Amino acid sequence: MVSNGAACKVLVIDDSNTIRRSAEIFLKQGGHDVVLAEDGFDALAKVNDHQPQLIFCDILMPRLDGYQTCAIIKRNAKFSGVPVVMLSSKDGVFDKARGRMVGSHDYLTKPFTKDQLLQAVQQFSDA
Repeated sequence: MVSNGAACKVLVIDDSNTIRRSAEIFLKQGGHDVVLAEDGFDALAKVNDHQPQLIFCDILMPRLDGYQTCAIIKRNAKFSGVPVVMLSSKDGVFDKARGRMVGSHDYLTKPFTKDQLLQAVQQFSDA
């Protein structure tokens, strides 16, 4: 993992252009490298190409939802150790539990703040 304060390569997966752009702005302001994906299929190709150190993944997406995307990433031995933080507009106990079942490390409720996003990056880049 990266040491405290170092740039982290972060993949943000969300079908909302607004969420992707705001996450990108917040993360870049924090000094991190950002890769964007608009759905699970797009994300799977980018995980392999860019090898992110942390992944933020929306739950509700067309074609391949966040749970399926997270599970596929976690099944790949090369990426099983990459922390995945689920993003959702719902703050439900069931969603958090289901996220943990597929291997996610944490859960952020949308809309998130710059501080919440950067705090999550710091938490997992120090691990």
